[in-house]
Amino acid sequence: PNEVRRVADGANGLIEGMRTGGAVFDLSTNSPTVIRQIGDKFDAQGFHFLDAPVSGGPAGAHSGKLALWVGGNKEIFEKYKSVLQTMGDQVAYIGPIGAGSVAKLVHNCAGYTIQTAIGEVFTMGVKAGVEPLALWDAIRQGALGRRRTFDGLSQQFLPDSYDPPAFALKLAHKDVSLATGLAKEVEEVNQYPAEIYNPTAGATASVFNFLTPRMVMRRPKVAMNSLKYIFIPLLSFVEICR
Repeated sequence: PNEVRRVADGANGLIEGMRTGGAVFDLSTNSPTVIRQIGDKFDAQGFHFLDAPVSGGPAGAHSGKLALWVGGNKEIFEKYKSVLQTMGDQVAYIGPIGAGSVAKLVHNCAGYTIQTAIGEVFTMGVKAGVEPLALWDAIRQGALGRRRTFDGLSQQFLPDSYDPPAFALKLAHKDVSLATGLAKEVEEVNQYPAEIYNPTAGATASVFNFLTPRMVMRRPKVAMNSLKYIFIPLLSFVEICR
């Protein structure tokens, strides 16, 4: 966010050299609050500032398969939509300024959480004696593996309809209890060392290198130290949302 501030409206920033009616699209992952503050300054000068964070990673950038989630003036979005489409194949207007950044943060937070959980339970399965490739092939063909990650939201949460229930909570509790029981049997209980809570411990720069089951199995202590930078903020996030 601070880098974007300096480039957008800092000394010798973009705002000092734009023509009236000009537009800037911020493709970074940014704070919605910062985006709105910058947007207000641009509006006051007769310019346009829109947030357009991208999703797809380096591979998507190379292939052109990127999603761009845009927040801001819709007329300006429509005016420059064709330009944005040269960068990505999924360009969407989300809402007022800041909305694109909110969507990106929701997406990324969910993704890191899911990937971390998968790494944990996959490691449990391998330590329980299942060959990794066979396990991977099995779970990706299950009920969860067959559908896109966020499709389930359209079935109950978005329409706010929970009857009839999709699955019995009692059975879900039974399944998770069996899984945690298995974890205890294979000594995969989440007993993290005290140093995991030390902000200076672990390899922060390479945290996401340890989100794969292979890395968790090969270097579990380093992986757990690194994962603290996801787990602890997420626990705080969940507590705030309760």
